[in-house]
Amino acid sequence: MEKKMMMKQNQKLPLSILHHCCFILSLFSIFPSSRSTPVHNYADALTKSLLYFEAQRSGRLPYNQRVTWRDNSGLTDGLEQGVDLVGGYYDAGDHVKFGLPMAFTVTMLSWSIIEYGEYIAGAGELEHAVEAIKWGTDYFIKAHTSPNVLWAEVGDGYTDHYCWQRPEDMTTSRQAYKIDENNPGSDLAGETAAAMAAASVVFKKSNPHYSHLLLHHAQQLFEFGDKYRGKYDENIGVAKNYYTSVSGYKDELLWAAMWLYRATDNHRYLNYVIDNGESFGGIGWSITEFSWDVKFAGIQVLASQLLTKEKHMKHKGILEQYQTKAEYYICSCLNKNNGTNHNVGFTPGGLIYIRQWNNMQYVSSGSFLVLVYSDLLRKLNRKELKCHGGEVTPQELLQFSKSQVDYILGSNPLNMSYLVGFGPRFPTRVHHRGASIVSYRENKGFIGCTQGYDNWYGSRNPNPNIVVGALVGGPNHNDEFSDKRGNYMQTEACTYNTAPLVGIFAKLNYLENTILHASY
Repeated sequence: MEKKMMMKQNQKLPLSILHHCCFILSLFSIFPSSRSTPVHNYADALTKSLLYFEAQRSGRLPYNQRVTWRDNSGLTDGLEQGVDLVGGYYDAGDHVKFGLPMAFTVTMLSWSIIEYGEYIAGAGELEHAVEAIKWGTDYFIKAHTSPNVLWAEVGDGYTDHYCWQRPEDMTTSRQAYKIDENNPGSDLAGETAAAMAAASVVFKKSNPHYSHLLLHHAQQLFEFGDKYRGKYDENIGVAKNYYTSVSGYKDELLWAAMWLYRATDNHRYLNYVIDNGESFGGIGWSITEFSWDVKFAGIQVLASQLLTKEKHMKHKGILEQYQTKAEYYICSCLNKNNGTNHNVGFTPGGLIYIRQWNNMQYVSSGSFLVLVYSDLLRKLNRKELKCHGGEVTPQELLQFSKSQVDYILGSNPLNMSYLVGFGPRFPTRVHHRGASIVSYRENKGFIGCTQGYDNWYGSRNPNPNIVVGALVGGPNHNDEFSDKRGNYMQTEACTYNTAPLVGIFAKLNYLENTILHASY
């Protein structure tokens, strides 16, 4: 029997097995030996990243709330306008609910699950990841009060920034602002449609009724944004100095259509992406940034994924033009495009560096796209990506993504983890109102605007509450970091910083475990 089972010398291994074996072998060069202690615990980082979203919750907190230094807040949001806008997320260290970055956060959390859900589940964190998405989408359902009305923001940065208070004590304006037919916001409508469409994919099997509801809202919002075109910040002035839509709305409309196609398989949405690819910039813009504002690189990667299926070959020409632009972005992250201006910047320690204010958002989003593209190259059986500066293998893309995440987790010149609560050394004076003041659960005594500034903001002591899982703005162009509460460009964290890391941590944890099993 054993002789029959043995392979003859002149027989060849199936190509799929050869590819798998080569992939496993390549992992040994990327990950440390399993017999030594791993450099970073990606499973722990994944768990902590999802805790952060619970710290950012607005509204009435659920019975299973794990971040216990937070309490209910914003319970009258929307009351003045006669609409229930309780819930959703605070975007950063203040208490404004900005619709555009909140929606992008939910889109990226959903994309993390769509790409790497099995690995998130394998780490025991799928339920928490899904809860993080639903906390956002429940709010979007409330905010979309009729087909052509979407409530865009609650509170405003001007009055909010005059106060340093816990969210539970808020005395600042909670006025709500909306977009409608007379005051359009195609960028906001498009991003919210993308978020709800992507989330509908996540809930398709586990909660089909909720998935259908999200899809219904997403389709209405897309039609609204496409029919009544305009930039949201031109009609909601209070958003302009905080989340200005510099890229305009055409990228969000393409982004929404792409996610709606992913959710529905309705070729009407694919045709929208194909037909508007040139006029909207999808196959025209060569971009070195992917963020809450600029979606082109994300669109281009999603379009490239369509090339894995035969049914899309009739659009091969346009899709390959999208792919060319996607690869421009990927090559820019690897410093492989010709010319300095065609690549992202890097710190001396090797971190992607785009700009001084909250630079880590570009690191996490870029690392996610590079990882997704590494997987795509394998699916397409492509051994390398051809950049102007040389060829790059899928393994090198994986290595790059891992190097960026490892920098975040402490493999950097300062040996500082920029993911709060992870590792032995991390920022302790995060620019975050709730974290920097004694917990409402411990002291329910009211803390006013100026009292917060006088007693807490200026304190040199570490924050009394650790906002675990927050990814702060990070170091400057020389890898330097000042852990001061007033240094908001470096010490403030945002939901959209952490969201892309959820998928990356899960994938790296899986790959490290694969090496562990393969080495024994």
